[in-house]
Amino acid sequence: SGQKVKSIGLRADMDALGMEEDTGLEYKSKHPGKFHGCGHDGHTTMLLGAARHLAATRDFAGTVQFIFQPAEEMYGGGRAMVRDENIFERFPCDAVYGIHNWPLLPEGVISARAGPIMASNDEFLVRIIGQGGHAAMPHLTVDPIYVASQAVVALQGLVSRSTDPVDSAVVSITKFLAGTNALNVIPFGAELGGTIRTFQPETRDRLKTQLKECVRGVVTSMGATAEVEIIEGYPATINHVDETELAAKVASGIVGPTNVVRDAPSTMGAEDFSYMLQEKPGCYIWLGSGRTGNDPMVHDPKYDFNDSISPIGASWFVRMVETSLA
Repeated sequence: SGQKVKSIGLRADMDALGMEEDTGLEYKSKHPGKFHGCGHDGHTTMLLGAARHLAATRDFAGTVQFIFQPAEEMYGGGRAMVRDENIFERFPCDAVYGIHNWPLLPEGVISARAGPIMASNDEFLVRIIGQGGHAAMPHLTVDPIYVASQAVVALQGLVSRSTDPVDSAVVSITKFLAGTNALNVIPFGAELGGTIRTFQPETRDRLKTQLKECVRGVVTSMGATAEVEIIEGYPATINHVDETELAAKVASGIVGPTNVVRDAPSTMGAEDFSYMLQEKPGCYIWLGSGRTGNDPMVHDPKYDFNDSISPIGASWFVRMVETSLA
């Protein structure tokens, strides 16, 4: 940007997952149904370590905002901090940076990629109303199971036939509910649900619109009716070019240039740091934590955060401040 940076934001998420831990480790979660299965406790440790070091050394000229964010996993803590709490008005930042451990990368390897690195995630619910009746007389019904099945097939074309092949998108049907234990009854209704994942904002908007049109068109043509609800999730996480270059340069000074990856594949997972990157330039890096090449991925019941990467993450935070606010 050419302008001197006066303030930098460093973000770490803090929340656990609502799931059971199955690691068998002596330090496993003591709280049933609560598990740090994504390593957010490790991210918090990194940022606390960086804060302690920076407070002691003060080798920078400017302001550092340490952002400890709750509720990343399910409830959009990043959205609440940006949109409801106006965090960047209360605590101004010229740029903002975040980090996430990544078991798919070898321990100590850092991925810093410009552009979209994580997808948006929207969910949808479809309620189809037909006309129930006796299974022996389907001609007297509007079978919602048959209608919903045609809708499921038609929705596959939103990606395969309506999305540019060089773009990336996912429309997955993950829920199909209909009927009862009475196997001689055609039900009156059916329910579908699923997720939409995209990298480009315009693709996201188009798919949400086309999904509604597709479902209603198919369902109406077969004599049924449909209610379609789109539940908006996180936007895509899109790294800014200049800030990503700086993040990669700083990472190279810590782990060496050969351990900095600039073209790691993006993922269809989602992340609410995206809201902060919509408001401020910045970069979200992945820090490799893989020990064996076959480590359990985050959200796996057997996932175990690799503590040995904590000093690397803390060092990266520190050096980002000392470089940006030199």
